[in-house]
Formats: sequence, structure tokens, C-alpha cells
Amino acid sequence: MKVYETKEIKNIALLGSKGSGKTTLAEAMLFECGVIKRRGTVDAKNTVCDYFPVEKEYGYSVFSTVFYAEFLGKKLNMIDCPGGDDFVGSAITALNVTDTGLIVINGQYGVEVGTQNIFRTTAKLKKPVIFAMNQLDGEKADYDNVLEQMKEVFGNKVVPIQYPLSCGAGFNAMIDVLLMKKYSWGPDGGVPTIEEIPAEEMEKAKELHQQLVEAAAENDETLMEKFFDQGHLTEDEMREGIRKGLVDRSIFPVFCVSAEKDMGVRRMMEFLGNVVPFVEDMPVPVDANANEVKPDSNGPLSLYVFKTTVEPHIGEVSYFKVMSGTLNAGADLDNISRGSKERFAQINCVCGQIKTPVEKLCAGDIGATVKMKDVRTGNTLNEKGCEYSYDDFIKYPAPKYQRAVRPVTESDAEKLSAILTRMHEEDPTWVVEQSKELKQVILSGQGEFHLRTLKWRVENNDKLPIVFEEPKIPYRETITKASRADYRHKKQSGGAGQFGEVHLIIEPYTEGMPAPDTYRFGSQEFKMNVRDTQEIPLEWGGKLVVYNCIVGGAIDARFIPAIVKGLMDRMEQGPLTGSYARDVRVCIYDGKMHPVDSNEISFRLAGRNAFSEAFRNANPKILEPVYDVEVMVPGDVMGDVMSDLQGRRAIIMGMESESGFEKISAKVPLKEMSSYSTALSSITGGRSSFTMKFASYELVPGDVQEKLLKEYAATQTEE
Repeated sequence: MKVYETKEIKNIALLGSKGSGKTTLAEAMLFECGVIKRRGTVDAKNTVCDYFPVEKEYGYSVFSTVFYAEFLGKKLNMIDCPGGDDFVGSAITALNVTDTGLIVINGQYGVEVGTQNIFRTTAKLKKPVIFAMNQLDGEKADYDNVLEQMKEVFGNKVVPIQYPLSCGAGFNAMIDVLLMKKYSWGPDGGVPTIEEIPAEEMEKAKELHQQLVEAAAENDETLMEKFFDQGHLTEDEMREGIRKGLVDRSIFPVFCVSAEKDMGVRRMMEFLGNVVPFVEDMPVPVDANANEVKPDSNGPLSLYVFKTTVEPHIGEVSYFKVMSGTLNAGADLDNISRGSKERFAQINCVCGQIKTPVEKLCAGDIGATVKMKDVRTGNTLNEKGCEYSYDDFIKYPAPKYQRAVRPVTESDAEKLSAILTRMHEEDPTWVVEQSKELKQVILSGQGEFHLRTLKWRVENNDKLPIVFEEPKIPYRETITKASRADYRHKKQSGGAGQFGEVHLIIEPYTEGMPAPDTYRFGSQEFKMNVRDTQEIPLEWGGKLVVYNCIVGGAIDARFIPAIVKGLMDRMEQGPLTGSYARDVRVCIYDGKMHPVDSNEISFRLAGRNAFSEAFRNANPKILEPVYDVEVMVPGDVMGDVMSDLQGRRAIIMGMESESGFEKISAKVPLKEMSSYSTALSSITGGRSSFTMKFASYELVPGDVQEKLLKEYAATQTEE
């Protein structure tokens, strides 16, 4: 295989909703450029891009797949991304390491929520976008309606390059308004017949051609002047104008294809080869230290590892992009992310599971290597002296589905931990947390199917049976009024005993409140003389503030740290439900000690028990985590979605229309979001999506608190 220079390389992400036909389109593209001799199908489980066992089991893409096409003297590196919203992490990764998004639209169903979400990501990353309207041979296909919908959602920058003469079973011809030719195919697709445009289509074709010329000319002053002078542009001039328009996102071309019948695919690839921006046409990326990383083959050698995976019969494979310099086989590089050294004994160009060894890869190219010693997804590998770093180069969405996970056999816990760590490294949107608070391993992901896929792989590939359970909720405990208590700890068992007595007052803490002065409980008044203050920020949120108000040496200062430890014992395991407590301030104002029997453990226990008693008398409340939730839904199901949210104790904060969909903003308790992704998919037929982000802790309703207290009391009785 020839070595491609930076100026000959184009990197493209193949994107779109589930079922839009991306993998089938990839097969047709690979067939057209001669990489494969026969096209596989998803049903036959023999496609280049869906080669993992779990993908063959489920019948659609679960992982992104890197492949390349040598076409028109160019190298097109492409990444086929799964379309399910659960696997959005793969699409986000692909867009960060490619330069153009090719978004496949289902010609039968139009713009779906997943399509909109991925388009937003391209906008955020400022990536060019090309649309391929696929499945125009489907019985429900409606090109005109879908094009209108695309313009409504994505704006008037959507410009057709082609339009079909008919849709549905009769789709076999289209008009190309860039080349001003008619393309038609036989029943089996493949090589088209290219003819002049029929007279009855000429007026429509000229009108669309004129719109395309104007859109191309808008991006170049010279072209604009030439267009005004001559009224037309040459084919090369239009290509140049469209390329510039793609780079600054002022034009989104639309192509027509039937990937299954290989109609229109070769013509679209010609456009990709001739018009799509090269690596060096795109804005220069910036690393974590704000250094510009120019894709210069003669620059310092620097790689970014964007994906690692364990593949059948091969082992660990590391996929990387050459950000700068030229990588030669046998190169030694420093892994600056992990402080190790790596040798690239062999480098490969990749087409699914087919690995083709090459001598070198230039800046901007994408490749893979196998069996590295200590390489993980997101690592930076540099030659000596190069200081580029790509830490946090890719920002992933927050998880929105959680399950507690444990092995069926308790002795396999360590093995499961190693497997989950490895799988997080393969897909960073699988997040694993060993929760000390909940005493569970919490697995978070983008949806139920996302986690079910992980479970399938653990049980089928690693042969380790596991159990998913409802995760516990990280409640918090706090108080709502001031309270006082005292406790004497006394223990005598021969010899030195234990003695410690603590008197304290507790009250709710809020940021900025004045220091304590006087408290009144019934007819008693307690005046505080603050000698020392400790503010303890709690790692789970909120604060514990402790005031030493001891006068007259009732408790020696050396025992105060022990009392604080006792308070923290109860802050870590609240008296109501065993949850973390927060936002409490404590005044230690009196007590007693014994010249012989007083020690640290005595005052720790006295402080702990006094705090527990005071806490229970301070009108304690349970707080629950509440999340900001945004749901994107089609208008026809908005009422059903709203009803479901209200049944989940949601507070609706607002509604607005956005690009053809309705956006509902709400605050919802985490407890009620446990199975929301599954319910939303069921209500809307998979046409909706949502995001959730932690907002705050709020008081639980009285009936919910009563239920939680009874449940906790029952567990304590059992223990």
C-alpha cells in the first residue's frame, strides 16, 4: 500500500440514527473502491464493520469501526459509528479525530432525534457536514418531504446536490445538479448510465443548479464577483466554493443513495474524494496546553490514541491518529499520559478486522497497532522533546442510566473489577465507581441497552455471570432546627476505666451565617463564648462547622479532636437512614472529665452519642438528589411524556420548540429516573432522547421520608 501524504488524506465520520443504513453504505463504499469483492449484509452477519460477536448477536453496530478507501488518488479514512443514542460516545470520539461528518438520513423516516443530537455535536466541534439521504427505494420514502424537514431543522444551508426522479420501489434514477447529468441504474445497481437531463426536468434542474452556484459563490469573494459578471461558475470553481463552504459550515450538501442496491454511492464518493476538505484545510487543533498542533509531516511526532479494544484472535488493538510528524514502523515513543515507553513494532492501516501493515503514516493519518505494553484510550504518545498533550481532548456526555453490578459468585469480585476497568478503557462512557457510601459497585452508561451490551460481553466473552441490581440512592440527612443534648460515657471494668461527658448544641448550617451567640431552650438560656472554630468541608457536599465554646477547663483542649472524630462518625453514617449527613454546625459548650479515666476514646463515644441524640431532636430531614432533565420529543407524544414525568414527581420548569421537536425541561428526583430511558423509549417508539445533570439536594416529601425510615429500621432489625 502506498504512503499517503497529508495533502492526500481525508478523515470522515459516518454518522446517523439507528437503522439509517450506515453499515450497509460502508459495504457499498468498500465494494466501489475495490477493498472487498462482494458486499456483505447485516442480516447475513458478514459485513466489514460489524464483526464483533455482540454485533452479530444483536444485528446492528455497537462499536465504531475504522476503515479506509483508496479512491481517486486519495485516502479516505472513515469511521462507521453506531446509531443508537446509547452509543453516542463512539460518534463523539469519531468526530474529534475526523474532519467531516457524513450524516445518513433515512429517506423513509426523515430527521430523527438521534440525527439532531449528532448534528448538534458537529456544530459544537465546528465540523463540516454532508448529508446522504438513504433508503430512497423504501416503500415509505418521500424525498421532498424529508428535504423540507431537513431545511426546517438544519436551516437553509441544506442544499441538494441531487434529487430522485421517483421514490419507493421505482427509485432507479436521479438528477445531479452539480454536474447537470442524469444518473440511472439497472435493477441490481452498480455502474450507472450517465445521460443528459430530460427536457421535462431541465427547468427544475437549472433552478437547483443556480441555488447551488449561489451557495458556492457565497464563500469566496473572487467567485462571487465572477458569478455576478458571468452568471455561472465552472465545475472546478464550484468545487472550490463548496469546499470553503463546508469548512465554515455555510453549506450542507445533500446526496441521494440506495446503499442496499449500490445506487448513487460511487457518485457520492467522487464528491468525497474531489470536494471534501483535506486534513490541512481544517482549522488547526489545539492541545490541552493551548498549543496549536499543525498536521505537519515534518513536525514533531505526536500521536493521540482514540480507541483501544480487545479483538477476536488478535488481542489488544490501539487505534491512533498521527497528529503531527511521521510515524515509522519500529519507532520508540514516550507515553506521556502514563510515564511509560512504547515501541511500534508494526503499524497498520485498518479495514474492520483486516489489518494491512505499512511502513509509515504521515500527519493526519489514522492507523492501529497491536499488543502495546501500557496504552489506554486517551493517551498521548510523543517522540522525545515533544510536549504536546491531549488529556481530556474529548468531552463525553454525562451518564443517564445506572445499575449496581456484582458477580454471581462473590469470590469473582476482583476478576469483575479488572474486566470493568478494561471495558471502561475501551469505552469511556461506561463509568465504574466503587461506592464507599452505597457499598455497591455502580456502573453508569448512556442507557439500558448500553449496559446490557456490557453484561452480554462479560458473560459471553469473559464467561463471568453477573447480576444487575437497582442502585441505592445517595440520600443525605440534615436538620431543620436547633437542638441540644448531653451524654456521659462511663465504663469501669477494673483498673483504669473510661469517662467522658459532652454537652453540645446543634443547628442547621448555611453559608455566611454569623457566629453563634445565645440559644434558648424552654426557660434555659445558653450563652456561647467561641474560643475556636473548625470548618470541615465534606467530600460528599456541604459542611460540618464545630465551635469550641468550653470555658473554665471543663474539657481539656486535647480531647476536642476526639469529640470532632465522634461527630464525623455520625456525619458519615447519619442517625436516620445511615446516609451521609451535611450542613450542621455544632457548639461544644460544656462537659466533664476525670483525671484518670478520661481518654480520647471516651470523648469520641460521648461526642458521637450526644450528636445522635441532638440530631434526632432537631427535626431531621432526608434530602434526595434532584437532577435537571431535558427531554427532546416529537410533538405528537409530548402529552404522554409530560404525564409520565409528572408521575415521577417531576417539576416541569419549561417547554419550548426546537428544530421541529419539543424540549421539556424538568427537575426530577434521581430515585424516579432509574428506568427512565427504557420508559421514554417505550412511550415514544425510540424517537426521543434526554440528558440529565445533577442539580441539587432537596427535601423528600413526608410520605417518602416515612417509608425510608421504616425500610432502614427493618434492615437494622435484621442485622
